[in-house]
Amino acid sequence: MSTGKRLSALLLFTTALCAPGIAFAQDAAPDTGAEGVPPEEDAATDAALADQAEGVEDTAQDEEAYEQPEVSVPGGAIVVTGRRRQDITRASTQVVSVLDTAAIARTGEGDIAGALTRVTGLSTVGNGLVYVRGLGDRYSLALLNGLPLPSPEPLSRVVPLDIFPTSIVASSLVQKTYSANFPGEFGGGVINLTTRAVPDEAFVKISAGISGDGETTFGPGYTYFGSDYDWFGFDDGSRDVRPALQSFLDSGLNIEDPDVDKQAILKELGDPNLVLLQKISDLPVNFSGGITAGTAFDVFGDGRLGVIATASISNKWRNRYITQQTAASTDLSLDTDARDFVTDNRVLVNAMLGFGLEVGEHRFRLTNLYIRDSLKQASLEQSEDFQNGDTDLTQNTAWYERQLIDTQFTGEMKFGDLSVDLRGGYAQTQREAPYEWTFRYSRSNNAADPYGDLFLNTLDPQRGGAIVAFSDLTEDLYYGGLDLSYQATDWLGVTVGGAYTDTSRLSERREFDIRATGAYPDVFGAFRPDALLGGALIDLGFDPSAQQAAGLGPFSYTIFDTTGSDPAFEAGLEIKAGYVKAQVAPIEGLSLDVGVRYEDATQEVVPLGLDGNPSGSSNNTLLANDYWLPAATLTWEIADSLQARFNASKTIARPQFRELIFQTYYDPETNRRFNGNPLLVDSRLTNYEARLEYYWGSGSRVSLAGFYKDISKPIEVFSSFSDNEQASGFANAPAAQLYGTEFEMQWNKDLFDLGDWWESKRFVAVLNYTYTQSKLKVTANDTAFVFPSAPQPATNYFRDGVPLTGQSDHLVNVQLGIEDLDKVSQATFLVSYASKRVTSRGTSGLPDILEDPGLRLDFVYRQGVELFGTDVELKFEARNLTGRDHFEYQDNGDNRIEINSYDVGRSVSASVSIEF
Repeated sequence: MSTGKRLSALLLFTTALCAPGIAFAQDAAPDTGAEGVPPEEDAATDAALADQAEGVEDTAQDEEAYEQPEVSVPGGAIVVTGRRRQDITRASTQVVSVLDTAAIARTGEGDIAGALTRVTGLSTVGNGLVYVRGLGDRYSLALLNGLPLPSPEPLSRVVPLDIFPTSIVASSLVQKTYSANFPGEFGGGVINLTTRAVPDEAFVKISAGISGDGETTFGPGYTYFGSDYDWFGFDDGSRDVRPALQSFLDSGLNIEDPDVDKQAILKELGDPNLVLLQKISDLPVNFSGGITAGTAFDVFGDGRLGVIATASISNKWRNRYITQQTAASTDLSLDTDARDFVTDNRVLVNAMLGFGLEVGEHRFRLTNLYIRDSLKQASLEQSEDFQNGDTDLTQNTAWYERQLIDTQFTGEMKFGDLSVDLRGGYAQTQREAPYEWTFRYSRSNNAADPYGDLFLNTLDPQRGGAIVAFSDLTEDLYYGGLDLSYQATDWLGVTVGGAYTDTSRLSERREFDIRATGAYPDVFGAFRPDALLGGALIDLGFDPSAQQAAGLGPFSYTIFDTTGSDPAFEAGLEIKAGYVKAQVAPIEGLSLDVGVRYEDATQEVVPLGLDGNPSGSSNNTLLANDYWLPAATLTWEIADSLQARFNASKTIARPQFRELIFQTYYDPETNRRFNGNPLLVDSRLTNYEARLEYYWGSGSRVSLAGFYKDISKPIEVFSSFSDNEQASGFANAPAAQLYGTEFEMQWNKDLFDLGDWWESKRFVAVLNYTYTQSKLKVTANDTAFVFPSAPQPATNYFRDGVPLTGQSDHLVNVQLGIEDLDKVSQATFLVSYASKRVTSRGTSGLPDILEDPGLRLDFVYRQGVELFGTDVELKFEARNLTGRDHFEYQDNGDNRIEINSYDVGRSVSASVSIEF
């Protein structure tokens, strides 16, 4: 496209921002519509070919820019409104962003959650939880090949996306406007991952890499032995529940029952390999490795059968030296001040076996996925208590394993004007956390205390303690769906479909508080944890004659089952859905995607007793609701390269199981405990969006959008504090509003006119910015329902006008890079910025807890070379070059206390992959 043409088009774009009608009047109606345009009549194609014939820049890659990525969603392929060479972002009837394999590779990210942060309006919080336009993961929907996935993480409704390596993903689609073919739990958007299916040719790719960061690698850290296979992400049986404890758990007896052998249970618990904290002087580098192979065969004359298998492992270490403080009053004067040194060893193992069959216009896909994410955590914390003058030393050792097994089938068939889409699958997720140990030693700092300068654990809440917890979660999900699409006329296409989802969860958690009784000798409190609960000392506690002979005691041991009243919960969610939608193109340049979805859902949480039967406890939940959810998107092609979109819809957000279950859960990422609220109800959303988009050569584009959401009963997190322990819960706020604007630009500039070396080079600039505002709407007459408290004024938990949790006012992503169009060669700088956001509501007059992500700068370099006739790709990454740390705090304007703040450090990595 010539410079004059570009300037004219830019003038047209800016005119359309002010007066779209004038811009439309300046150009003839374009040849486009739902019926499609024959290639020989495609004005955009003709213009591109003319420019190419004239040798004009930015045309050689039009075909590449419009190459269709592989996308599999409910209702079949993404509905497009025009030319065969348009990309999905432009041609879809909805507002979508697509990361294909090339775009994912450019980010250099190893997991899909990191790659998605480069999409306009998306950010991640914690371990791979994706926020869309500041709305938490409960308002987002994650699908794999168009099918839902259960989450192994109790605090997340959707599976954390950082457990999906980019190597298994063919594309990632983000749709921000709701359409009826997607499930109704669509507040911020849907993220659909499509796995690789049929390769173009046989290949084998082997990769390996190392990485490290300035806060961890080759520095000191903490760990414990655990088991021989921990480095591989699996336990060798060392963490299996031992016979005496298992017998008690299976019996259904109360811990105080005389038939319970507490002595035998205690002797089994104190395994030195699980409780003895050790210091490592030099933590190793992180490593990763993987292999992916695929092939395809010709079948049935016109068919192609593909097989893809992949397996990989990564082992990463991370240190966090966390500052944790609590306030004594609303002026934020200190109650406690703690420093917690946490070392995480995270091992991610994944495998996928996929089969794809393409026969004519039919496509079938069978995907089997296995992901295991294990975290071995060890920490040592020292805290000062300014109220009583004590100093506490607390050690924690834990093992968390999350596992996903998923088998799914998709069949996308086309019979002339009729398309049939079949989907079905089964998925199971598990989370086990055996032997979560906490030992607390206390120093009184009292001169009158003969042991005042020693840290002692006398197994008494006044001076020390030993607590161990076991938790186990299993969730099963069955899904089936059928969609029928029919192109009735050139201007009308109709799709009808139905879906059924049945999700069940069993969550068990047992926590045991081990205490000494009687005249327990203070000197025993100086023993390290493995000796404190050693077999000899336990036997002494249950042998009065031996104590008398030694002149000790009398003392003994007891166990408090702090979870005995509600040890387990069953939860279920059954959804029956049906929808109809139509794609209408009444006149050229105008298309309407309109539909309505009906959902009938029953969500239930049932507390179980020690015997495994319903306990009849009042902390149960039953939500039975049905909804009609309409959606419409109007696309107006103002000019050949300029179009506008308008969307309106109604959607919902159901409470997550974890938010409903009144059971304590410790989150190792945020270092805080959560309790559910069985009184939560569904949130309802009304959504509006208007967008203007302009496209020009080589896949370049710019867009400007505005959006507004009205939310009834949004679910918010609130926090309270006690003895340096942060406890968080959930409650429905009365209402909220969210609105904002998005700006996105991608500019691809061919550099061949700079000289021979630049002949195949292209400059790529990607900029996206999201401005978001939100506010809670709370009045003095509103009521909050938080179990087990009685109904109370909502103002006790929420303040009118404050933003929603997780929402940043500003999100900015910039990518500046140079890439080679003839071979693998890319150098990219990536800048990201997120302004402050609320992570939890403050209670009792305390300010909200804020997180300040700030500015980050990353650099990614990829270079392909050929060695001995084999393609080799080298990759180097430098992350967080600005040295941005993690800040989570409370601030009242005069004072500030740190809640969960620590240094992050800069990181570097290098990897190599060889493809045969």
